[in-house]
Amino acid sequence: MSSPRILVVEDRESLRLMLERALLREGYQVVTAASAEKAVQRLEDNEFQLVLTDLKLPGLSGIEVLKASRERQPQAPVVVLTAYGTVHTAVEAMKLGAADFLEKPVEIDDLFQLVGSLLGGDAEKTAFSVDGGPTIIGNHPKMRAAFRLLERVARTDSTVLLTGESGTGKELFAHALHALSRRGQGPFVAVNCAAIPETLMENELFGHERGAFTGAHRRQQGRFEMAKSGSLLLDEIGELPLAVQSKVLRVLEERTFERVGGGETLTADVRLVAATNRDLEAMVAAGEFREDLYYRLEVFPIELPPLRERRSDIPLLAQHLLDRIAQRQGLVRRSLTEAALSLLQRYEWPGNVRQLANILERAMIVGEGPRLDAAELKQLLSNLGGKSDRQMICDALIEAEGDRHKAAEILGISYRTLQRRVKEHDLGGFPEYRE
Repeated sequence: MSSPRILVVEDRESLRLMLERALLREGYQVVTAASAEKAVQRLEDNEFQLVLTDLKLPGLSGIEVLKASRERQPQAPVVVLTAYGTVHTAVEAMKLGAADFLEKPVEIDDLFQLVGSLLGGDAEKTAFSVDGGPTIIGNHPKMRAAFRLLERVARTDSTVLLTGESGTGKELFAHALHALSRRGQGPFVAVNCAAIPETLMENELFGHERGAFTGAHRRQQGRFEMAKSGSLLLDEIGELPLAVQSKVLRVLEERTFERVGGGETLTADVRLVAATNRDLEAMVAAGEFREDLYYRLEVFPIELPPLRERRSDIPLLAQHLLDRIAQRQGLVRRSLTEAALSLLQRYEWPGNVRQLANILERAMIVGEGPRLDAAELKQLLSNLGGKSDRQMICDALIEAEGDRHKAAEILGISYRTLQRRVKEHDLGGFPEYRE
């Protein structure tokens, strides 16, 4: 069996030769190109098992090499080379299908490790797990890209912004990020910014001194202190009040803060992770979110795809969830019929993984027999499928008898997201008998 063939695209001759010689010594076949135009021609004339390309090239950019490779030889993973400090560009490349990236100057050991893992079958991994962290199921390219970004940033102390629709697993990623980091032995503290009243948010994050306000009978630590030497997750950060945003910005810039009612300046020894299901850039344009805080948070963004964009993961994910539900609830383990899996893969899942988990748990409780079939799931899904967003919310509110927290759980979305949609659809007084 012949050794894997690698295409190296780099305009700087010294680096191109160094990469070529290093890979040849490892036993790989190597073809080189000094420009994107030549690389595209090489892709038409040869079959490659991996492409290594600089992003900044004369003429066409490395992005064009990436696009050509994904179009002509989609089975070949593409690794992009990026200058130090331009990680954001590499993240954008990964969104377009790059398998991973390396920062210049290239460390040969890192190169060998990455190439070896990509050519050694890592794409077949169906789950991401780390000691002390959660197991995250996913083999779709968008999930694999998110996993690689997570592994890369975990070894640093950089601020991470997790984006994605409600229910896509942002908190799981935050836990995994913490477990992989050098702060993994420290505390992991999570704050849901949508669940705390605006008047209490500053106190919740920064704590207070005794006598700071009526009822403050003793000093209380805030979440930044509780997370010392560990990680702090600010979930649904788009709901953070503007007045508190400036104080969080100061922590990111100066790494200091004061308790409410106190004069002592404290050091914030935490790794900040933010998560949101909202478009922060649009909020900045609307004056609802501070622009300077947005750019501080977006140091390293990781976007999690909605479930409808990775339907191929649903069979693996559904069985994993069923096994967890059975273990947690003390139920007999069950599997899914092919018809049931097909039904789950056709559904749009507006509430993503959280909604899938809720549906499967209800099916496990009411169903019988060793396998869940399509008929058992169809009834549960028919209450939501094919309906407008407004009708889905109405039905959930009716089923929950007006309890919005319960309705949000039924829909698989956060309470604050439900509140926003209720307002958008003018359902403030619905259902009338509970308002």
